[in-house]
Amino acid sequence: MNKSTIQLSVIALILVVVQVLVLNRICLFGVAVPLAFIYVILRLPLTLSKEWVFTISFLIGLVIDIFSDTGGVNALSCVIMSALRHPVLHLYFPREDEHTELIPSIASLGLMIYFKYALTLTTIYCILAFSLETLSLFNPWHLIECIIASSVLTTALLIGIDSLTLPRREKRL
Repeated sequence: MNKSTIQLSVIALILVVVQVLVLNRICLFGVAVPLAFIYVILRLPLTLSKEWVFTISFLIGLVIDIFSDTGGVNALSCVIMSALRHPVLHLYFPREDEHTELIPSIASLGLMIYFKYALTLTTIYCILAFSLETLSLFNPWHLIECIIASSVLTTALLIGIDSLTLPRREKRL
């Protein structure tokens, strides 16, 4: 196991625990739910095989489902979001040869490309999770508010988490 694998495993454990114990109980203005655990799926190395990405995504979603009593909604949403990582990244970063050894982050992609990547995948996740959770279009405006507010809040949270995990540069005198 290399340093990045250990670091990502520790981050995954911390984020899942924080999601289950703290963030699942937060609902800003009755619509915005922060979803920090999807950071792990966004940050998985692009060289990792699809089978491993799907397995890790499913397990993370399943753990959240077990502790949130959501019946597989998060597991399904995580797996579909992980399946769309490469196409979304190619949408914003079309040069294949430049990101073959890449772990998606602000440091490797730049702030704007990472922001677009995170916002798109977060929005996809929120659309799937909230639509499956309600299974109704009885109040479509509330559903749209939840999707937009949670996507924006989660993307801001993901950028904050990623900026905290950036390697520190040496200070020049």
